[in-house]
Amino acid sequence: MTPPESKSRGAVSRRGDCYQAACLTREILDHVFSRWGSLVLGALLERKKRYSELRDQIGGISEKMLAQTLRALERDGLIERRSFPVVPPHVEYLLTPLGRECAARVGDLVDWIESHVRSLARAQAGYDEAL
Repeated sequence: MTPPESKSRGAVSRRGDCYQAACLTREILDHVFSRWGSLVLGALLERKKRYSELRDQIGGISEKMLAQTLRALERDGLIERRSFPVVPPHVEYLLTPLGRECAARVGDLVDWIESHVRSLARAQAGYDEAL
């Protein structure tokens, strides 16, 4: 477990414990499994992309949320932002090695959900009818 005051200073134990309130893993989980984090990771699993490509691919995401999500995932070391000194500015986003591993695992979960969406929808409908 990482004490709250040392979280921002990078002092982290060898393995986190997401069940502890002050553990950094909770912050990372929030970023990876946020409404948009998993979609950004999945989009970048295909290849590096520009901001506009990500915005166009991820339906419903606002520019503000995309920017916040990209900054959080970059801070976590999951994505890299490459800026090229040209006019107009050219910026690309790509997965780091850690990000590629994370995105593959998240992708497996997304694939499972997509494969079982009908069963999940039936479960939701059954639950709603029982109310």
